[in-house]
Amino acid sequence: MGQTTVRALDGVSLEIPAKSFTVVMGPSGSGKSTLLYLLGGLDRPSAGQIEVNGARLDQMDENQLALFRRKTVGFIFQSFNLIQSMTARENVGFPMQFAGVPARERDRRALQLLARVGLEDRSAHRPNELSGGQQQRVAVARALVNDPSLILADEPTGNLDTSSGNSIMHLLAELHEQGRTVLVVTHDPRMTRFATHKIFLLDGKVVSETEYQQAVLE
Repeated sequence: MGQTTVRALDGVSLEIPAKSFTVVMGPSGSGKSTLLYLLGGLDRPSAGQIEVNGARLDQMDENQLALFRRKTVGFIFQSFNLIQSMTARENVGFPMQFAGVPARERDRRALQLLARVGLEDRSAHRPNELSGGQQQRVAVARALVNDPSLILADEPTGNLDTSSGNSIMHLLAELHEQGRTVLVVTHDPRMTRFATHKIFLLDGKVVSETEYQQAVLE
């Protein structure tokens, strides 16, 4: 940024166990989202290595990263990232087009996933006809459409009221219980109730929980 070097992540070294529910806590600008995007193959590191399930993401080209994301990762974003012109069913089924899944099968699987998140009766509704909590449930269903082993959630309760946020937290906990690795970056301390592992970030560095709490209280 001009003459200033900003290290979004600075010397971060960590291991996230398979089938864990890991919560990454940190204030705005701490590097949480950058860490998430690196692990999901959306961003590239300027140095260092990233390995997921034995695959080196830092050595992959764009096509390999796209295939990795499609087969391995389900993304859930704070702003939902739904396509406004599509119904809930179409939004959920959309990623399957890139895998060459026929339209009828896309519809069947999309409805099945919407039922799983309690939204089968909203399948024909567009995002502007759904509440924030319902839109996030559609986003969760979409994240599951290719049966990923890794779920990455970026502030999934950030735009939701308390009740809807609790509902999404329990849904993520269910996905973890079913054997998926779940990693959530969040400001929301309620999420730590579900965590098997916690990571605390300040200014791009991993710190202890004590250091983090002291910094937050200052």
